[in-house]
Amino acid sequence: MGGMRIRIDAVDLPGRTCRAPADGSVPAYTDVHVAVQRRGRPGELLDPQPGDAASATWTLECTAFASPSGVEVRGPYVQDRLGRRFVFLSWGTVDASGGFTMFRRAKLMLDVIPEDTLAAAARQGLLVGRLGLTGPDGGPVCARVLPPQITWTAEPTEPADRDEPGARP
Repeated sequence: MGGMRIRIDAVDLPGRTCRAPADGSVPAYTDVHVAVQRRGRPGELLDPQPGDAASATWTLECTAFASPSGVEVRGPYVQDRLGRRFVFLSWGTVDASGGFTMFRRAKLMLDVIPEDTLAAAARQGLLVGRLGLTGPDGGPVCARVLPPQITWTAEPTEPADRDEPGARP
């Protein structure tokens, strides 16, 4: 096993404005963006995308390794809480100075991926998660994201990745 990538392909983003929280603490969330949160560094976000984008894609570098419980994945954007691995999508507002204030997160759970899919992704080099980002209430998807809300597949490493200097044909 070894180097692998996780690619998250998202569609159906909820928009740049989301309704106010039930507690009335703000009238509404505006200039909403979504990004992948780095493990242990909640303020470090990978490629924030506007909430009204047609789609969003993030590619995460990681490592797959064999463990007594099967294939496990680690990397700078893979969270690990109590042995449950996941990727955080952070929803937040962006202010005039570009500051991001998180108001909601979604956990893309990795520990529910079938073992054969994870093993194939480790061999082929790419694990792809596809999901829509608008929740049933019309706002940003949040909480634990599990199949069938997200579909995980193993795919060959993308051709562009093989064309990088030093890559093998």
